[in-house]
Amino acid sequence: MKTNKLASNVVSPITNSKAKKLRMPHTFVIILCMVLFAAVLTYILPAGEFDRVEDVNSGNTVVVQDSYHHVEQNPISLFNLPLAVVQGLVSASDTVFFIFIVGGVFQIINSTGTIEAVAGRVGKTFMNRGLVIIPIFLTLFSFGGFTIGMSAEVMAFVPIGIAIARALGYDALTGTAMVMLGAATGFTAGLLNPFNVGIAQSIAEIPMFSGMWLRAIILVVLLIATSYYIIRYAKKVKKDPSLSIVVQLEKEEGHKNVDMSSLPSMKVSHYLTIIAVLAGFGLLIWGVSEKGWWMQELAAFFLALGVIVGFLSKFGPSKIASEFVIGAKDITFGAFIVGLAKGIVIVLEQGHVIDSVVNGLAIMVDHLPSYIQVLGMYFFQTIMNVFITSGTGLAATTMPIMVPLADLIDVTRQTAVLAYQLGDGLSNCILPTSAMLMGSLAVSKIKYQEWVKFFWPLLLIWLVIGGVFVIIADVIHY
Repeated sequence: MKTNKLASNVVSPITNSKAKKLRMPHTFVIILCMVLFAAVLTYILPAGEFDRVEDVNSGNTVVVQDSYHHVEQNPISLFNLPLAVVQGLVSASDTVFFIFIVGGVFQIINSTGTIEAVAGRVGKTFMNRGLVIIPIFLTLFSFGGFTIGMSAEVMAFVPIGIAIARALGYDALTGTAMVMLGAATGFTAGLLNPFNVGIAQSIAEIPMFSGMWLRAIILVVLLIATSYYIIRYAKKVKKDPSLSIVVQLEKEEGHKNVDMSSLPSMKVSHYLTIIAVLAGFGLLIWGVSEKGWWMQELAAFFLALGVIVGFLSKFGPSKIASEFVIGAKDITFGAFIVGLAKGIVIVLEQGHVIDSVVNGLAIMVDHLPSYIQVLGMYFFQTIMNVFITSGTGLAATTMPIMVPLADLIDVTRQTAVLAYQLGDGLSNCILPTSAMLMGSLAVSKIKYQEWVKFFWPLLLIWLVIGGVFVIIADVIHY
C-alpha cells in the first residue's frame, strides 16, 4: 500500500542519527549472503534425504520418521548461484504474483480515503471520552493489521493519534503508540493477513487462514495487555506532564495539532467500500474453508475486489489501473524477497543437504520436552526477524526448514506457523530496521531511545504472551 500524504503535510520526517548507526545491510544483501552460505553448506554437510509419503488424512507430503539416509554429494558451484536465485523466483512465481496483486488491490482500497475517514470519524466521536479512545484506536488499527497487513503505512495516521492524545492531556508517545501498536498487534495476530500467515500456511501445505480461532484469542489478549499498558502510562502523564518520556518534545511541539475538522468526513462511497470489503472477506473465508481456494483463486478474488471497490468509489478504469500499478510497485520489495529466499531452499535442495539440516536439528531437540521444542522454534523465528524484517521473506526462508522439523518432532504444522508469525511480528516495534517503527518515529519526532524506554517492558510482556500461546498450541495439538 502507498503511504498517504497526510503525514507529510503535518510534519517533515526526520532521521534519527542513532538509528543510522544501527542500520543493517539491505535485506537483499542478507538474503544473497544466505544463498552463498547455503552453497558453502553443500560442501561441508553430508548429503542426505528423508523418504516422503502423502498423509492420507491431510493430503500433505510428510517426512517418514527414521528414514534419513545418505546420498551422493552434489555441491553447488559459485557459477550456479545466479541460476539458483532465478530458479527460486520461478519456483515461487505463484506467491510472487499473488503478492503483487494483493499489494495493488490494497492500494486501490487505500486511495479511496476510507481509512482516513473512519479514523477521523472515530476520533471526533470519542474525542471527549478520555482513556476509552486508546483501546478503540488500538482495535481500529488492528483491523488494518490483520486484514491488509498494514505496517509502514500506519505512519500516515500517527499525526491524528498525536493530535487526539494531546487534546486529551496526554503526549505524542501515547498518540503514536495507540496507532502504531494497534496495527502491530493486528499484523502479529494475522487472522486474515495474506503477507505473513497466508504465505506461511501455503508453504506448510495447510488450508490458508485456518486455525483462525486461536489467532483471534491472541489478538484479544494482545489488545487487552497493550491497552492497559498505554492507559497506565497516559494516566501518569496527564496527572504529571513532567513524567512524560518525551517531555522536551511536548514543550517544543505541544502546540502543533492537526485540525480535526479538516479530516475527511464519511461519504456514501466510504460506507460502500466498507460494506464491500467486509462482504469480500466473508466470501474469502467461505471460499477458503468450503471450496479450498488457494493462491490462484485468492489472487482472482482480490483482483475482483479491487475493481469493485474502485467502481464504488467512482474511479474510472484508468484510475483503478494506475492505483493498482502504484500498489504493485510499492510491494515489489516484499515480492522479490520471497523469490530470493526461495533461492536458499533451491541451493539446499539441489545440494541434498536441506534434509541434513532438518535431521541435525531434530536430533538436537528430540529428547527435549515438547514445550522447550516449540519455544525453541518461536525464539529462532524471533532472532531471524532481526535479520529479515520482511514477513514474507522470513516465511520463505525459514518455513521450508521448520515444516519438516515439526513433522519429525511431532509438532503440528499449524503450531509451526504460529511460532513463525509470533516471532515475526512481536519484535517489529523495537527493531531499528523496521520501516513501520522508524517511519512513525520520524513523523512523530520521537527519538528512538525514548521509544525503547517506553516500549521495552511491553515487548517483554508480548514475548511472554507469545511463548505461552505456542506452548498452549503444542499441548492442544493446534
